[in-house]
Amino acid sequence: VELRRLHPGHVLPDEELQWVFVNAGGWMGAMCLLHASLSEYVLLFGTALGSRGHSGRYWAEISDTIISGTFHQWREGTTKSEVFYPGETVVHGPGEATAVEWGPNTWMVEYGRGVIPSTLAFALADTIFSTQDFLTLFYTLRAYARGLRLEFTTYLFGQDP
Repeated sequence: VELRRLHPGHVLPDEELQWVFVNAGGWMGAMCLLHASLSEYVLLFGTALGSRGHSGRYWAEISDTIISGTFHQWREGTTKSEVFYPGETVVHGPGEATAVEWGPNTWMVEYGRGVIPSTLAFALADTIFSTQDFLTLFYTLRAYARGLRLEFTTYLFGQDP
């Protein structure tokens, strides 16, 4: 409610919010997309069970602010991992790759900024080629399309549709 008040026409309405599984880089989590455009997104992300894998390498900067749980990150070119806790923010710069691990019940707010369509290949590859969960693929693409539609409508008409 507060996000919608502060950013009218940019946050999906409650009836269009949906928790969707995400399988990427060997890890599994869930996301709830709140805002999406061609150049940025905001979503809730996490895992109830814990998971680990490759972060992906993007033409975007992604930051995760931890709400609960732990986020372990092992940066490329280093020999030690870092641990992040609730209240801390992890920044994943454009072109960077890391190993990631989330403990059970880790939840965060994620903000991505850059060429957002370029992130979709990584985000959807495991869903298409590994799990072959085409219903999740549909849910993910529908959520992003709804975000783009809201942005486009707000741009054209300057208000919530």
